[in-house]
Amino acid sequence: MSIRVADLIVRGLESHGVERIYCVPGESYLALLDALHDSNLVETIVCRHESGAGFMAGAESKLTGRPAVFAVTRGPGATNGSIAVHVADQDGAPVIMLVGQVSREERGRKAFQEVDYAQFFSSMSKAVFEVHDPDKMAETLARSFSIAASGVPGPVVISLPEDVLSEMTNRAMPTPYPVHRPTASSADATAVTEMLANAERPLIMAGGMLRGARGAAALANFAEHHEVPVAVTWKNQDVFDNTSRLYAGHLGFGTPAEHKRMLMGADLVLGIGTRLGDIASQNYSFPKLPEPAQPLIHVYPDAAPIGATFRTDLGIIADPADLLEQLAALPSTANNARREWARQLQRFVEEFIAFQSAEPDDGVDFGCVVEALARHAAEDAIIVTDAGNMSSWVHRHWRMTPKNVLIGGIAGAMGLGVPGAVAASLQAPDRMAIVVVGDGGTLMTGQELATAVQYGGKPKIVISNNGSYGTIRTHQEKLFPKRVSGTELTNPDFTAWGKAFGVHTVTVKRCDDVDAKVRGALQHDGACVIDVHSSKEALSAFTTISKLRGEVVS
Repeated sequence: MSIRVADLIVRGLESHGVERIYCVPGESYLALLDALHDSNLVETIVCRHESGAGFMAGAESKLTGRPAVFAVTRGPGATNGSIAVHVADQDGAPVIMLVGQVSREERGRKAFQEVDYAQFFSSMSKAVFEVHDPDKMAETLARSFSIAASGVPGPVVISLPEDVLSEMTNRAMPTPYPVHRPTASSADATAVTEMLANAERPLIMAGGMLRGARGAAALANFAEHHEVPVAVTWKNQDVFDNTSRLYAGHLGFGTPAEHKRMLMGADLVLGIGTRLGDIASQNYSFPKLPEPAQPLIHVYPDAAPIGATFRTDLGIIADPADLLEQLAALPSTANNARREWARQLQRFVEEFIAFQSAEPDDGVDFGCVVEALARHAAEDAIIVTDAGNMSSWVHRHWRMTPKNVLIGGIAGAMGLGVPGAVAASLQAPDRMAIVVVGDGGTLMTGQELATAVQYGGKPKIVISNNGSYGTIRTHQEKLFPKRVSGTELTNPDFTAWGKAFGVHTVTVKRCDDVDAKVRGALQHDGACVIDVHSSKEALSAFTTISKLRGEVVS
């Protein structure tokens, strides 16, 4: 039986369990939009910018662990969406981008908005397909879902010439292809156990490949069974219980030297589910480049990063959850020295996490707001962070557990925050979705609040409004103190901005009752904007402008 290719794609999305497709419409894929009109299973979420659509897909994929889909039109639509493809690649998020392409007859003629997508996206995606044969669409779609979710998850781009979408095919949609992940052998588990048995101060550096219920449970069971402290890597705070006696803190930007010094006392490092990139390794100082000071075990479902940067004593190409489950079933290697090591780390982390206000004179200490959010948020809240200094208070003071989901861009791109929270509130409407975002990030993609209102999303948008690109200001004050250039912002009234979308708004200014206002906003049954007039002096959870300049606060 013949079927239009556009209709076949929609059936393929349905068969893969896709519940929504995020998009900005374009004439290059009108037939696909027409086919989506008839679907009762796939909801079309119309966004206000292609980057917002892509960020929403990335956030949904992190929340569900399944490939999420967004669609963009040719040329500028694709380049606008490329930021989300790059983030999905660096974050290991399974995302599929469908992009309209010029017709086959126009291909290669520098036609209106023509781009060679294979060339453009090849370095930031797992695969790029352009389908010229209508009969190959079904298998290409099925293969793309499998590629996106297998091994280390990541983005796949499918280019759709507009004339192909309207053609007919007799090929049926195949059964979804299986997802493939490498498994650990019993010999791998034995080798890890032998190295653990000789360690008194082992440390796990846990990464994003442990995201999800299975990975978090496997990590917790292994850590408890062998009594190994766990430091979570950048933006992966939710993979391990931050209230556990074995929690050794978060390794990200701004990690204090004293914290790093404590962790470097380890006599065995287990990098599990992390690439051990520059942020996780504290700019390649822990483990030390190229010869680590400690024996190194590196477990990752891809061979490429293992041994590529650091000399690795034991590299295991495997699904980390699979290996940890095997290790938790073997005899414990715990010893008294290890228990004392865990207690030392716990004492340090407990003191480090405790919040003390900087008491600035120029606005609200944003840490006070984050501390109130952590106390009043639902136990299973979804927490979204945009890029910027304001997230430092979240990482330092919010004690997350695997009941939470933390959605943040490991790639460090601004703009993920608001669309990410919109997607989270649509995907999980019964859970509280809170985004912590700066004034810069808000005005990059904050227009997606309109998308939330249109489709019934209820994100809580908490804006650190200090009139500055804070992260860049931090670097600027370190390298060029007192020479402020290019980092000052003039902002709108974000309270009025939120009201213009028709959502509940709260303004938090100096001397306000932060606790009561935060509690009330989180209790509101709907989307909400909390405009925090935050201090510029208290620039992050780790420093102030005065400290960066070497000044003494009077």
